[in-house]
Amino acid sequence: MDLEFGKSLDTSKKDSWKTALLLAYQSLGVVYGDLSTSPLYVYKSTFAEDIQHSETNEEIYGVLSFVFWTLTLVPLFKYVFVVLRADDNGEGGTFALYSLICRHAKVSLLPNRQVADEALSTYKLEHHPEKKSSSGVKLYLEEHKVLHTALLILVLLGTCMVIGDGVLTPAISVFSAVSGLELSMSKEHHQYAVIPITCFILVCLFALQHYGTHRVGFFFAPIVLTWLLCISSLGLYNIIHWNPHVYQALSPYYMFKFLKKTRKGGWMSLGGILLCITGSEAMFADLGHFSYSAIQTAFTFLVYPALILAYMGQAAYLSQHHHTSYQISFYVSVPESVRWPVLVIAILASVVGSQAIISGTFSIINQSQSLSCFPRVKVIHTSDKIHGQIYIPEINWVLMILCIAVTIGFRDTKHMGNASGLAVMTVMLVTTCLTSLVIILCWHKPPIVALLFLLFFGSIELLYFSASLTKFTEGAWLPILLALFLMTIMFVWHYATIKRYEFDLHNKVSLEWLLALGPSLGIARVPGIGLVFTDLTSGIPANFSRFVTNLPAFHRVLVFVCVKSVPVPFVPPAERYLVGRVGPAAHRSYRCIVRYGYRDVHQDVDSFESELVSKLADFIHYDWHRSQHSPSAEDVISHSNESTSECRLAVIGTVAFSGTPAYEIEESLQPASVSVGFSTVQSVTDVIEMEPVRAIERRVRFAIDDDSESDARTDMELQLREELQDLLAAQEAGTAFILGHSHVQAKQGSSVLKRLAINFGYNFLRRNCRGPDVALKVPPVSLLEVGMVYVV
Repeated sequence: MDLEFGKSLDTSKKDSWKTALLLAYQSLGVVYGDLSTSPLYVYKSTFAEDIQHSETNEEIYGVLSFVFWTLTLVPLFKYVFVVLRADDNGEGGTFALYSLICRHAKVSLLPNRQVADEALSTYKLEHHPEKKSSSGVKLYLEEHKVLHTALLILVLLGTCMVIGDGVLTPAISVFSAVSGLELSMSKEHHQYAVIPITCFILVCLFALQHYGTHRVGFFFAPIVLTWLLCISSLGLYNIIHWNPHVYQALSPYYMFKFLKKTRKGGWMSLGGILLCITGSEAMFADLGHFSYSAIQTAFTFLVYPALILAYMGQAAYLSQHHHTSYQISFYVSVPESVRWPVLVIAILASVVGSQAIISGTFSIINQSQSLSCFPRVKVIHTSDKIHGQIYIPEINWVLMILCIAVTIGFRDTKHMGNASGLAVMTVMLVTTCLTSLVIILCWHKPPIVALLFLLFFGSIELLYFSASLTKFTEGAWLPILLALFLMTIMFVWHYATIKRYEFDLHNKVSLEWLLALGPSLGIARVPGIGLVFTDLTSGIPANFSRFVTNLPAFHRVLVFVCVKSVPVPFVPPAERYLVGRVGPAAHRSYRCIVRYGYRDVHQDVDSFESELVSKLADFIHYDWHRSQHSPSAEDVISHSNESTSECRLAVIGTVAFSGTPAYEIEESLQPASVSVGFSTVQSVTDVIEMEPVRAIERRVRFAIDDDSESDARTDMELQLREELQDLLAAQEAGTAFILGHSHVQAKQGSSVLKRLAINFGYNFLRRNCRGPDVALKVPPVSLLEVGMVYVV
């Protein structure tokens, strides 16, 4: 038996290694396209203006040394060995770090948070005991509300720079690849050919986005693999043929020698050197599509050695060619006999690298709107099999226009490189700052460890960032301008969303008001289901009270629906719907909270209405059967007479199970988590209940004889059947979607800035973005809009 177990263990290990190697191969096309094409423009951008290539070779050796150590310290040590471990349920990126921090410390600005969210299976927390120093940092962050806003602004800054990189990377990658034509054409023809060809390729690239990357994805990995083998082979050839001793330049001594000779010019040229790590953030951002071991293996054993050989080969060639007839570029070191094939492979690789950053831009905008930080836009899921592959038409065409404008406006690698470099370093600085917080709050390491991480990598990135800022007038202004514009939009949208929620919270009406509505007040119940959409997770929203005031009738079955985002990457479908009663069972009023993660796409059901009715039916089954399994007088009375509070909420999933009740936890002071199972004919599902927080109260239970118990159960079954029949009849009568049509305005006495942001900025964005009815796919014939004015 032990021998068989050992064999099975060896087989599983082999399978896991095979899977890791397959994922590592696939990651080449998605993750490393941008990083692997950087040799096309690094040396060209570095030697563009600030420094000159001289006979002593001190400049080229110094640049090679900087490139080697930058690639070693930032992508290899920082990302592969540290940052990739800061994943959120396998997901990476700026929002993954923010989500981790928000779960371990109360610093989130998102409204309608619930204790029930912490019961999600993806809501993972580290269970190590906190150290005093860690809890001190945590308490300091939680107490100062200004730091919550500062943290959000930092995340938005990183997000905006990623979007800016989505504009700049396709332009510089494709332009640099196409610029290889200059060696095969006259200067007069070259300057009129490169720009149109680049623009044509960019138009084709963006026009194909709606097909989704999975349609042509199997081409990507072989292209990048061929490109990496190509540049590493060329590097080896140039090293052996021109300067076998170029490896000596890898010594840090050449960096100091380079700075000593070039001084200010050398420092400013760092703005070109930093382009060697552009695309490193993609390793972390695309972590969710692959695995830590796959990305680590691909970079450490293939991408990193290939890039080092490529840069060494270019340096070896240039060390023997000081007076080239053409400007320093990648293609001058390519032998003439293979120049055309290399050009074709370079263009294909640049397109793949551009595809990765464009897909990443779509993903991060989708995450932003999930966290109420971006206006609603149309999101199309392009693959049923691959999670996270999306397409956003409006953003796609805006990116295309901006890419073409950058290509035509800058017309050279130097300006594009300056702009791209600033965006890249800003994102990396944001990642370093957020990772430092994760080290303290989530990994519970001493603050000195986080401080050392921040100082070491932060100082390297600040050095490059300062060099990029000196190029402000030479292209670096573009990402700053884009970031300011996008941050203004995102912050105004987020601020107004929070204020709207606070207004709803302060103006909600009590449950007693709802239960008092009836024929005596001239209020009629009409057939059908009324879905009242609100951001509130408890209470009756003000838009419903306004609806009843203007139209004295509401539906026989009433459901208050809250579609909310939680700080996790995704919510399993079985845990998405949180359902409960509003008032007694006879009132036929319910509350349904639909939860999504920041990477979830909301349109994941064909018909929201039918899905919701199905969950309501499952909840009704569960609720009555729960009472049947514990038929105390208290439970019977609660179903018939409860009118002063909302009932507990239950998570209604999609996986049926049977058996006796698993376990039940009940506390008087804290919210309780209850998981119940029972055998029925119906498909009643996984359930987690969240008890509302209540004061300590005395409960009196009394025994009931067997006859009374059987009568009570029979009565319950009749009431269950009646409630299900009412739900079915209401569905057949039709469903109405009741949404608030809001207008937000700043209150009197507000500052000029707030009035501009709310009265003009937010309302303009709201009028010109997708409305909630479109996002929810509400049929126009079923839509009822309630006009609301929010004074915030």
